[in-house]
Amino acid sequence: MPYSTPGRNVINKAALLALLATLLIPAAVVLPGTANARTTSLNRAGLQVVLEAIGPDVPRDPATEIEISGSLVNTGSEPLTGLRIQMNYSSQPFTRRDELTAYHTGQSPLPASWCCQSYIQAPIAPAGKLPWEFTFTPAQLNMTRFGVYPVVIEVIDSLQQEVAALRTTVTYMPRDVRVPRTRLAVVLPAVDQPRRSGDTVFTDEGLAAAMASGKRLDDLLTIARDTSSAKGLTWVVDPALLDDARALGRPHAVRSKDRLQQRPARPEAARWLADFREAVADHPVIATPYGDPDVAALAHNGVDDITATGIDAARIISRETLGRDVITNVNWPVSGLIDHDGLDLLSTGGVGTVLLAAPNLPPATPPGTPVGTTGTSPATSTGVAPATTPDASATLDSVSGPITALVADEPLSETVGADTSVSGAALAGRRRFIAETALIASEPVTTARTVIAVPHRRWDPDPAYVTGLVKTAATLPWLAPVTLDAVKRGKGVPAPRAGLTYTEQDRRLELPKAYLTSVKKVGARADLTAAVTVAQDLDAFDLAMLRLTSSAWRGKTAAAAPYVQQVGEAVDGRIAMVTITGSEQSRLRTLAGRDGDVPISVRNQLGRGDAGRVEVRLRVTSAQPELLKIEPYEDRLQIEGGQNETIRIPMTSTTASGQTTVKVQLTTEDGRAYGKPIELTVRTTGYTAVALVIVGAALVVMLAAVVLRVLRRRGGRRPVAVPPVEREREPAGTES
Repeated sequence: MPYSTPGRNVINKAALLALLATLLIPAAVVLPGTANARTTSLNRAGLQVVLEAIGPDVPRDPATEIEISGSLVNTGSEPLTGLRIQMNYSSQPFTRRDELTAYHTGQSPLPASWCCQSYIQAPIAPAGKLPWEFTFTPAQLNMTRFGVYPVVIEVIDSLQQEVAALRTTVTYMPRDVRVPRTRLAVVLPAVDQPRRSGDTVFTDEGLAAAMASGKRLDDLLTIARDTSSAKGLTWVVDPALLDDARALGRPHAVRSKDRLQQRPARPEAARWLADFREAVADHPVIATPYGDPDVAALAHNGVDDITATGIDAARIISRETLGRDVITNVNWPVSGLIDHDGLDLLSTGGVGTVLLAAPNLPPATPPGTPVGTTGTSPATSTGVAPATTPDASATLDSVSGPITALVADEPLSETVGADTSVSGAALAGRRRFIAETALIASEPVTTARTVIAVPHRRWDPDPAYVTGLVKTAATLPWLAPVTLDAVKRGKGVPAPRAGLTYTEQDRRLELPKAYLTSVKKVGARADLTAAVTVAQDLDAFDLAMLRLTSSAWRGKTAAAAPYVQQVGEAVDGRIAMVTITGSEQSRLRTLAGRDGDVPISVRNQLGRGDAGRVEVRLRVTSAQPELLKIEPYEDRLQIEGGQNETIRIPMTSTTASGQTTVKVQLTTEDGRAYGKPIELTVRTTGYTAVALVIVGAALVVMLAAVVLRVLRRRGGRRPVAVPPVEREREPAGTES
């Protein structure tokens, strides 16, 4: 593409003829350029200037050729004619970062110097695309010192009006320049939303969908793989995401229209977890409290204990899923915003460092504030306060002592988490990243500082873009990548900060009171199950309750309501598994006499093992203590899962006979009612101990009489004598 010699406003003969031709051809549409009345016309026409390539990233020699190229794209329905394109520049670099921001947002005028004109000979057809390219050197544009220089690709119509413009920068650093390297910590979040109501019950198929190729969780895994050997990266991970992936990789159930459908293990979920574990093995991992609870909302609604539980759960689950210990004493509040109530809650849970957004802990004097003014008050003297980027580290006071605050750099964080779906956005973001970090390094500061970049919590990243930024950071001669755990307080006097700034608007974004009230009711019942369960690392519903308080439900409490209901039903079901035995028909007990024992049995239908073992107390009270008194008894029961235990309750009746009722209630160790009470009817027979002796004596007498009668009958019988057989005598003297 033809262009003029840089620095010379010379138009050759062919260009002049082309210009005259365009002046004779009326433009179909007057195409606007900057933020004024013409902008609307430009948007209707649909002309876009797209940046496609620029390099090198950092020229170090005045004679180095810099190439910048791209396309003019007509997204409108009419052909565009009579246009020319030129490159504007300034030989003076930006001196402050707020100037760069104003430049990129169109709030500052274009540079006055221009060069490199080209004339578009043919119309750009609808949906058409016309390439452009400019080549120049730092010397040709009078770039002489280290800094960030504005370069604008401008489109002019036949009426000499700007109709489109692309603002970019060139960062030039002479080879002999040396500056203190700025330590850069890049923090990448892997945070999702709760997917389960119970340990093995998923509410939908969303997690598997997010792990599919090209989807959000798969993109996070791709970044982790591609940057596994990069320096200066720290991951912030919600252990609930890892736990969900583990549960999905096992047989599980999915709730669909109030029905549970059993599902086999999803091997892709197990692979995702294994691959992520391997990819981040060489990087520090900070764990949010399990489920990423909305700490500020919990502090403001009196739910104080769940944050510490979440930190403990994060330590346990992360060790199980990642196979190593992670950092749990660093916390990243939702949106990087916290107030002193939330800070105190974190500190009592063992947190010693918080990662905050810049608006939450702003500098005491904003960059560019005129000397002698405070905030936005009118200036009272000339001059501008030094506009330098403060070190990321600061100190805050909490109820548990000093807390280290690490403040993220807002422009860098936005750049890392930028939406790159629009054509040319990825390259523009990369150029902005280079420019921002170069401006920090060029500030009049003699000591090294630390800056932190962290995209928003549930970002949807472009793996190629993020990986490219990480690799670019490692090559820039003014940066030194570091991990977040290596960030220490900078040398020298830290820049003063204005203190924690938490607005009413910030509070309105929290989980609302009505929602947390419903969660607290479920939590109170869940505490009962924890109170009777034999000690273990995590109570049965700790993780479920943490998922209910997740920051993911901000602005989406209607979607969270079914989770609350399902967890509540599960809690009530577990409470009902430990009950006093006996049906309505069998709740009659008989007391033989005025005192005696009444057996009462308790059944534990929970699973076997430690998870099913419970320890309860049995409270028995008489409806009429003046008629039926409950005597002292051992009220503690420890029952294995699947077993029954019986306590014999001693009672004394003051009446000879009759009946009264007693109420039987299971309780926790501290006396809270566990489940619903039942009523037993106790009937006394009227037989006292004396009556029993008399009856016993009568029985003895009766038995004696029976024995005597038997003996008499036997004694009255006589034996009959059998006479001897007489022998017949023969007469004497007679011979036989």
